[in-house]
Amino acid sequence: MSDALDSTREFLATHAPFDQIEADALDFLIPRLESRFYPRGARITDPEAGPAQRFHIIRQGRIRGETPSEDEQLSGKAWELIPGECFPIGALLGRRAVHTVHRAAEDTVCLELSLEDFDRLRGRSRVFNDFCTRRLANLLDRLQQGMDTLAARDSGAGQLNTPLALRITRDPITCRPDTPLRAVLTTMRDERVGSIVATDAEQHPVGIFTLHDLLARVALADVDLDTPLHAVMTPDPVALEESAPGFEGIEAMTEHGMTHLCVVRAGRLVGVLGERDLLTSQPLTLDGLVREIQRADSVTAIAEHLRQVPRLIEAVVSQGAEADQVLRLITRLNEHATRRVLALLRPQHAIDGITFTWLAFGSQAREEQALITDQDNGILFDAAASDADAIRERLLPYARAVNEALAECGFTLCPGNIMAGNPECCLSGPEWDRRFTRWVEQGTPEHLLKSTIFFDLRALHGDAGPVEALRTRLLQQTAFNSRFRRQMAANQQQFRPPLGLFGEIKSGANGIDIKKQGLTPFVDGARVIALAAELPATRSHERLEQAVAAEVMRPGDAQDYHAALRYLQMLRLRAQQKALREGRDDDNRIRPEALGALEARVLKESFRQARKLQGQLAVQYQL
Repeated sequence: MSDALDSTREFLATHAPFDQIEADALDFLIPRLESRFYPRGARITDPEAGPAQRFHIIRQGRIRGETPSEDEQLSGKAWELIPGECFPIGALLGRRAVHTVHRAAEDTVCLELSLEDFDRLRGRSRVFNDFCTRRLANLLDRLQQGMDTLAARDSGAGQLNTPLALRITRDPITCRPDTPLRAVLTTMRDERVGSIVATDAEQHPVGIFTLHDLLARVALADVDLDTPLHAVMTPDPVALEESAPGFEGIEAMTEHGMTHLCVVRAGRLVGVLGERDLLTSQPLTLDGLVREIQRADSVTAIAEHLRQVPRLIEAVVSQGAEADQVLRLITRLNEHATRRVLALLRPQHAIDGITFTWLAFGSQAREEQALITDQDNGILFDAAASDADAIRERLLPYARAVNEALAECGFTLCPGNIMAGNPECCLSGPEWDRRFTRWVEQGTPEHLLKSTIFFDLRALHGDAGPVEALRTRLLQQTAFNSRFRRQMAANQQQFRPPLGLFGEIKSGANGIDIKKQGLTPFVDGARVIALAAELPATRSHERLEQAVAAEVMRPGDAQDYHAALRYLQMLRLRAQQKALREGRDDDNRIRPEALGALEARVLKESFRQARKLQGQLAVQYQL
């Protein structure tokens, strides 16, 4: 008996969540597990058997899950579970019958626990209860913990998801805005700081002065040292609440091109952080890169600066940033580069007097750009109908020059020619209105499949007002056109996650395209839901959040989709980092066989969630 218990303990120690379960909970569990043999073909659970009564852990063999009301050979709604996996957790939690038949695909042994002991184990073990209520998120937490451990061992890096308050190591050095520069510089010297914050009587930050300002605005400008600080400080400094995670600080500094960040509590200053306080082991700085891009005097210089981005992103990833945060950061850097290109080339073209907005479509509009990306952009210009063609002719040479310059910077030309230099993407406001109306009211499924990328749009440079007005009208049109929504939902079914007949991951000779086969079902699904419910968000994760708030998606489903999407986004980032290091072009491809056991399990569950989202839309739109 003792040998059997020891063997069970050794087995559980190699599978989540039992490898991290509390010692007393494990001692409770092991003697209560019953080992049961099932010959090949035997039914283990059945929807007709009433509420589930037993918790199963596969010890050896394979279990096939089947939907009995359909022909699994045709529908693909069958999958397999392997040793270490558990079932039927949802039915046990919900006190209901299972939805599927679980059948032994070969001679199988399960470790089984009664419903009563299952509930008692959840009460005893926080780890086990967390696993049962948020399985995919729990597996991802485990995976991230392992990566964090490696990162900490390799670099001693901190975590970008910890609150800013935990990074503050000293009280901020402050003064009043009317303090003379001589006194300010004396204080900075005595306190050995590179910045000082000007505050009002309530300790609200109203300005910041740094060594960079000293050089640019005082020394080089030969400013008298009796000048009050407010004349040379940077007003309205970037400020975040102390509870904000470290990554938001990095993102804010990158977006505004600042070197320091004010940390506040209910608006009152409590600390000042620089980028090196957040990215502790990184020799390069994001704020420095942004300044270099903004000051670049040529497209070649911009391209050279952008070559530093992969190294910086590796540092950010190693310190615990989540995938969607990293993608937003990459998008911010790319936007700085795009705006600088627009500014550099503008004097070379006769476009003075034309009011226009540079548009981002697709991943840039969603703030989900990865390390390797192509261009998806356009122009919305202001013009009377009679002047539209003439203005377009003036703008097109400029737009094409920008497209070529962005290609030189590493943003490849769009294969589908969705670029501002294409006359069909350089339109007046009314022309864009008519185009979207035509797609919504008359577009064929094939036409919509090619134009889907346009339905994610955002102003990147110029007046955002006309773009927001266009998006508002677009949402109103799509929400009341059921034919259009059904076609969009049908297109969402085009890219299927690579799961085989029994739920195994199918990988071809060249691996899996994680963008098309993993990310696209989530991105397209979130877009369909947003367009149907008039949700204003463009980011996929924000669309899921707004769908829950609008009560068109269940919170539990959204939680699973968030977790799966973040994992697939990070997997794509890792694939691109590896491809860049090795000089390969297959930047979106992964090989499942190269993943560890835990990560392969997470990947399979993420693909299942993509299938679930597709299935929900198929039912909703009767596809």
